Amino acid sequence: MKRQAKTRAWLHRHVHDPYVRQATAQGYRSRAAFKLIGIDTRDRLLKPGMTVIDLGCAPGGWCQVAAERLQGRGQVIGVDLLPMAALAGVRFIQGDFTAADTRAEIESALGGRKADLVLCDAAPNISGVTVADQARSYALAEEALAFAVAHLQPKGAFLVKVFQGSGFEAFVRLMRASFQQVLVRKPEASRDRSRELYLLGRELRQN
Repeated sequence: MKRQAKTRAWLHRHVHDPYVRQATAQGYRSRAAFKLIGIDTRDRLLKPGMTVIDLGCAPGGWCQVAAERLQGRGQVIGVDLLPMAALAGVRFIQGDFTAADTRAEIESALGGRKADLVLCDAAPNISGVTVADQARSYALAEEALAFAVAHLQPKGAFLVKVFQGSGFEAFVRLMRASFQQVLVRKPEASRDRSRELYLLGRELRQN
């Protein structure tokens, strides 16, 4: 009964969520699009001519925003284990970005270039066990960070979703070891009760 009550409560919030309604009205595939819009409006991450990689991109809300803001100039590469319907201006690669074959496909799409921006709004499969889910979340974030460090140009940026709690401070230290500037962002479209935050790393440290 508790699970059913939680499901009903979630559905009620979802149906009445202004960002869900706005996403539907504006043709975005998810309300998450407004999280990236909010961060980009503040930090000016997306510019025409850039090469952008979106890890864990399905259903495609962030890819839509990136493609719009590149205005047909540049490249957006979306990567996800799940399938994603085609989007104009986006090259989609279905696979695990930590796997060698998927990385080879991404690198082929890059054509020898480095990315200007790596995005990761991905989340692992949730078990409901908080400690385990937090650990999985940060393991995924660390994989995304390693990918970004390997594929970004020196002045590139990396935006990743994380969750407050165990592992947060340790991951911030990892980010600071890799980037000259690390910023914490909580966009307006993030639900107040959610523990999610976004970390933005700018300019790789030169080792």
